[in-house]
Amino acid sequence: MAAPGMTYTAPVKDISDILVHIADLPDLIGSGLLGEMDEDLVSAILDEAGKFASEQIAPLNRQGDSEGAVFENGSVRMPKGWREVYEQWCEAGWVSLPGPTEFGGQGLPVLLAMGVSEMWQSASMAFGLNPLLTQGAVEALFHYGSDDLRQLYLEKMVSGEWSGTMQLTEPHAGSDLSTLKTMAVPQDDGSYLLTGTKIFITYGEHDLVDNIVHMVLARTPDAPEGTRGISLFLVPKYLANADGSLGERNDIYSVSVEHKLGIHASPTCVMQMGDNGGAKGWLVGELNRGLAAMFMMMNRARLAIGVQGVAIAERAYQQALVYARERKQGRDSEGNEAAIVSHPDVQRMLYSMKAKTAAARAICTMTARMIDIAERSGDKSVSGPAHAMASLFTPVAKAYSTDIGVEVASEGVQVHGGMGFIEETGAAQHLRDARIGPIYEGTNGIQAIDLVTRKLSIEEGAPVRQHIADLNDILNDVKASNLPQFGNMAPCLEAAVAALDDATAWMLAALKDNPRGALAGATPYLRLFGITSGGTWLAKGALKAVRNGGGDNALLLARFYAEMHAVEAPGLAKAITEGASWAAPDAADRLAG
Repeated sequence: MAAPGMTYTAPVKDISDILVHIADLPDLIGSGLLGEMDEDLVSAILDEAGKFASEQIAPLNRQGDSEGAVFENGSVRMPKGWREVYEQWCEAGWVSLPGPTEFGGQGLPVLLAMGVSEMWQSASMAFGLNPLLTQGAVEALFHYGSDDLRQLYLEKMVSGEWSGTMQLTEPHAGSDLSTLKTMAVPQDDGSYLLTGTKIFITYGEHDLVDNIVHMVLARTPDAPEGTRGISLFLVPKYLANADGSLGERNDIYSVSVEHKLGIHASPTCVMQMGDNGGAKGWLVGELNRGLAAMFMMMNRARLAIGVQGVAIAERAYQQALVYARERKQGRDSEGNEAAIVSHPDVQRMLYSMKAKTAAARAICTMTARMIDIAERSGDKSVSGPAHAMASLFTPVAKAYSTDIGVEVASEGVQVHGGMGFIEETGAAQHLRDARIGPIYEGTNGIQAIDLVTRKLSIEEGAPVRQHIADLNDILNDVKASNLPQFGNMAPCLEAAVAALDDATAWMLAALKDNPRGALAGATPYLRLFGITSGGTWLAKGALKAVRNGGGDNALLLARFYAEMHAVEAPGLAKAITEGASWAAPDAADRLAG
């Protein structure tokens, strides 16, 4: 059988098909929105990224899981061979793909950057987390940093020579940023001295690079209480000299690394500032307006974490398929020993894994598409609605896709049977690694609350109503095609869109007169939104592929998803609109009883 945990081939065609058939890449290129990019360049980038991911990064994954990141005397030693591959990756220019051109980046659209990022995350989620956080720090610094900070730090961060982190969480605070205690005291030279403790800091300390640039939330001594008093500061591991060379060590250190369920090669650090007088930092953006810059990082990171869900699902699916083809058990209809892939229930699991992965990939891709239109169009009548739609889609992309990552990885273990529960096969690692996704960057419950309480009400619900109208347009196109091979796909999706429409109307009303009921239904509502959107977009892609003279696989997946998963939508709608009686102020007492 194939080597455990090593079965990964970058799904370049699957990613390309979604870009072309669902995200309408040719139309975006034709509009000039993507600059000088054309389909040949997109194909070349995807092909080469796929080779690097499959051949260089993927072999690190299993070894990184077993060896892990090791904390020694305040430093973190990465697994053997990781720095060498990281340096090759940077030298090949992959880290700079989405970076601003002014500082050495290639300025590629989010749509393509997310497709490439999926390959890094599939090859090794622990490896891919480092550039993910760095790119978020670059975004915040580029848009909010002073000219001096940008000139001093961005070029090295864009190139990957230095990495970046996001530092939000504190031991007592969790997701409640209003209670942050990290203090930043202003100094006469315009800098600040920071003291405090941050936890769960991904790649807060490591030896892949010579300097780490931390983006830290803190408050000044006279800041207002709550989130209105939070500012963002750049705090480097080593202070940078005027010429960009490394200066003295700053007073920010990792004091421990967490022992985690998964992503063992990604160091999750407890960071301490101020044991030696204070960590020197500089304000990024306006004083007491740090959340604006941080949420720029977080929103982009939320989409990137959703892509991680897709990535780990793809890796788990590929490994399960290889195992199912090679593992012989039971007999076929002629009495011969058969590979388990021939058994209908195993086929059901594999189809389910692939279809759910495709639906989540479509959601993330469409979110990236809207971000690109919002950021690249100079026409406010185009960029404004696109920004609203990207805001609507982002919590769905993050939460639905990471839930799918866990589900698919779990199904992968099931395909392996008892061998899936054994670490040596590698199937368990995918499930362990995937489990952080629904927690990262705001738990999926928080994403659902964000969707319901903030995003649905944008412009009094205009974006969500437009989205539902767009889904109905797709279904009308599918029905008008009158293709018998589409089976019951259209009626199943029609019922799902109708359920989403009804649940949305109920939710918009409940926000005004039944807020507890709205919160109680938030998570099933997000699930309903994801199932319906993902399934309908798969139908769009299948129809376009068929019209282009192919599309058999796309059609099979779209039909499977509609007939096996989209049919859950009416039940979810009923749970949302009629199932909130359990949400009561005395629920804690009821549960205890």
